[in-house]
Amino acid sequence: MVASPSFWNGKSVFLTGHTGFKGGWLALLLKQWEAKLFGYSLEPPTNPSLYREARIHSLFDQEWIADVRDLTQLSQAIQTAQPEIIFHLAAQPLVRDSYRDPLTTLSTNIMGTAHVLEAARACSTVQVLINVTTDKCYRNDETGRAFLESDPLGGKDIYSASKACSEIVSHAYQSSFFSSTAVRLATARAGNVIGGGDWAKDRLVPDFFRSVGAGEPVVIRYPEAVRPWQHVIEPVYGYTLLAEHIIQSPPPRDRHFLSAWNFGPAETDSKSVGWVIDTLCQFVPGSAWEHDQQATFHEAALLRLDPSKARDQLHWTPIWDVRQALQETAAWFSAWKQGSDMQAISSQQLEHYFSHVS
Repeated sequence: MVASPSFWNGKSVFLTGHTGFKGGWLALLLKQWEAKLFGYSLEPPTNPSLYREARIHSLFDQEWIADVRDLTQLSQAIQTAQPEIIFHLAAQPLVRDSYRDPLTTLSTNIMGTAHVLEAARACSTVQVLINVTTDKCYRNDETGRAFLESDPLGGKDIYSASKACSEIVSHAYQSSFFSSTAVRLATARAGNVIGGGDWAKDRLVPDFFRSVGAGEPVVIRYPEAVRPWQHVIEPVYGYTLLAEHIIQSPPPRDRHFLSAWNFGPAETDSKSVGWVIDTLCQFVPGSAWEHDQQATFHEAALLRLDPSKARDQLHWTPIWDVRQALQETAAWFSAWKQGSDMQAISSQQLEHYFSHVS
């Protein structure tokens, strides 16, 4: 099954975290498919941001700049929007920030998720809720084996633990409440996403382009660390495909899809940080990097996902390998630097990607 733009035409969709990087790309895709969009998020976490540079606000019928930890306001927003589908992406998404501010990370990623689930439970129009978590939700013993959705959850750092808890809370709501309501819930776990418009701090590709802009080498903490890299369009497409499968599968067949899903790149695209930066340097003349010998925070050295479940059951497969993903990312930032219309550039990249989906 290939996602159908006509399926999304006129669908009422509520996005939390729409001012963020991944939320912005999801909004661009859904608006291209003519969905009716509602957004709920804090102010953009960076300046510049994809939200501002690609005029993401213009894609929404209505938006709320608010916190998912505010259950009253969140509930009112969802009741106003009357959505059929909710994508929950709002989160504190950075490992290093979880060390600096663990309580905000825990309250946002755990209680924020609970608030979205509770608000959805009280809204009669909601049919599907996709909770977007992370590949870091697994208990990582760094054996080198790619994680399956059935593997144990865990986390040695606060961010990873908070996302594992978000998964557990989702499962509890599914078992306790949603099995007897119209809401159908699934969770989605993606690898390290890259792409144009990401300016998050302490993240590899944004740090690279910031350093290029400053005329300095980017400082890398763990060049040997291996991650499952993929362009942001890859998992965003997976989320829409999952929601579409759920809605178009009548009960009880839909229950087959109400579970966790990995959206990761091909095994050959799990690359070291050093490899990624060396490749980016090939696309951006004059760039360079150096090793930070003073890194102190724990980060997993090896992390890989097994996306075979999504491949076999959703017929989702990665389209762009990591090298092309990096090339598309470099092209996006080059266009931004030249003052191009970044909503148009982003839409062109979406069209280019989907021209290869079959």
